[in-house]
Amino acid sequence: MPLINVKLIDGVFSPAQKKQIAEKLTDAMVSIEGEAMRSVTLVIIDEVKSGDWAIGGRPLTTADVHALAGMKAA
Repeated sequence: MPLINVKLIDGVFSPAQKKQIAEKLTDAMVSIEGEAMRSVTLVIIDEVKSGDWAIGGRPLTTADVHALAGMKAA
């Protein structure tokens, strides 16, 4: 049973985008393992509080990710 754990910064992705992430990651596993694995492929999306994720010692916020993506922060 495949388990895919995705960690995201809170507030970056909408519910629809998180659904799409789960669907596409499941599709990727099925393309490797076969259709029989679809019903037992588990995707868990954990959201990390903005600022509680650091890269190179620098906290990364929701606004930082939006800026990287060229989006306006909410």
